[in-house]
Amino acid sequence: MILLRRFFTGLAVVGLATAGYLYYRLHDRYPDFQASPNFGGGSPGRISAGFAAIPITPAVPDTWTDSNGDAIYNEKDGDTYTDGNGNGRFDPVWLAGFQNNRPATGIHDELWSRVMIVDDGSTRIAWVALDLIGFGADDVNEVKAQIPSSWGISYTFITSTHTHEGPDVVGMWGKSELRSGVNQAYLKQVKEKIVGSIEKAVASMRPATVVFAQDTAGAKHLVGDYRKPDVHDYGLRLMHFRDAVADTTLGTLIQWANHPETLWAGNLEITSDFPHYLREGFENGIYSGDSLIFEGKKGITLFVNGAIGGMMSTGTEFPIPDISGDTSWTAPVFEKARAQGEQLAWLALKALNHHSSAPLDSASIRLGVRKFDLPLDNKLYRLGAVAGIFNRGLSGWWKIRTEIAFWTLGPASFLHQPGELYPEIANGGTEAPEGRDYPIHPSQNIPLRSIMPGEYRFIAGLSNDFIGYILPLSQWDEKAPYTYEQKEAPYGEINSVGPQTAPILYDAMTSLIGEYRN
Repeated sequence: MILLRRFFTGLAVVGLATAGYLYYRLHDRYPDFQASPNFGGGSPGRISAGFAAIPITPAVPDTWTDSNGDAIYNEKDGDTYTDGNGNGRFDPVWLAGFQNNRPATGIHDELWSRVMIVDDGSTRIAWVALDLIGFGADDVNEVKAQIPSSWGISYTFITSTHTHEGPDVVGMWGKSELRSGVNQAYLKQVKEKIVGSIEKAVASMRPATVVFAQDTAGAKHLVGDYRKPDVHDYGLRLMHFRDAVADTTLGTLIQWANHPETLWAGNLEITSDFPHYLREGFENGIYSGDSLIFEGKKGITLFVNGAIGGMMSTGTEFPIPDISGDTSWTAPVFEKARAQGEQLAWLALKALNHHSSAPLDSASIRLGVRKFDLPLDNKLYRLGAVAGIFNRGLSGWWKIRTEIAFWTLGPASFLHQPGELYPEIANGGTEAPEGRDYPIHPSQNIPLRSIMPGEYRFIAGLSNDFIGYILPLSQWDEKAPYTYEQKEAPYGEINSVGPQTAPILYDAMTSLIGEYRN
């Protein structure tokens, strides 16, 4: 009887411990962030803007030697490390993207938290662009909770450039698939620096004028589509702010859609990839050798990604012409990333100089946010949540809470979505290929951009969340026979929350846009 009592007592203790652990890992940590607010829409007011940039580059205390060039740290292959901080152990900075067990060997260029603040006198928007692969909703909400109300910010957007050569802040790219790659001390620093960069941008606010510009086709040759159907989101869009008194540049936001992975999996140096060269070229000018061929605009430039699912990338066989026109780079080297970034900067500068809108010094911001639940159907993501790979709570039984937002300013509209949207959903071209898993007609077949108001239509990806790929249900393909006569399942589904993600998001986005069309 005593043994039986001890057995059931032990069983109860284990059960309580398990329940406590699961609650700790999976409980809804930010139930107060459920509101779906609307802002603005009043009479036009005087525009003001502020910009700031603070580095978020991690220290790389220990370097290592990749003896066989596979970009995977393995002592059995003869890989060795240098104990730079003298603590007797290897302290890796795990790079996010591509494979696990990929530690950084050094720093090529700074990573940034860059901030743009726009104010119409009654509504103030803060937009943060991080040189990171992504930033999950719980981390976003933790940052928002630290923003004082005295700064007057109506709403904050935190987007990621999606660089594949920055530190893992999500958890998926540690030493193994079952070990998180997140350095919690570094992640804490990032959050503090985001708040600091917002504070700095608020302090820099000035009366401003804003112009918009775009080149909807010029960058087509700078990005490839690696999944059928062949649909891109290669339009380049800008909003450019100048000090209304001093007539100097405050800053510029540039939106384009492509994975910053031009340097590919073999690169082990921390870098923001082509966005580094895009920002440098746009701010400081473009050179051919020592000769300035296009003058820069100065100020602080933010790069914001778009509909990059599908997937939009610059592969190892994709050629990028040098700005001088006498060289084309194919191998994944820094010269190729430089050429790509400078080409984009050149297109952006030309568009701004020759095709910009009339300057606005007053306008009215209208902003709507919608928050809702998505079913977490991806079994690997469920395992990651339970194992602590992902630092994210659930909003219900295997559900996560995410958000979309839509706002307008003058002749421009902005759609914020939380992942890697397939361009078919943004621009049209959704198909229902033979072999698809769901026998339905093409879904999400009214392009989002076609129903957005204004001449300049920005779609910002990885905004206030990081949920992976968002692909049309009529193209979902995990089971054989595979679509387009492929021999293997296409990439995308494995890094998606689930097949219902796109239908739910699409309905929410079209509904929200409809509310703001008039």
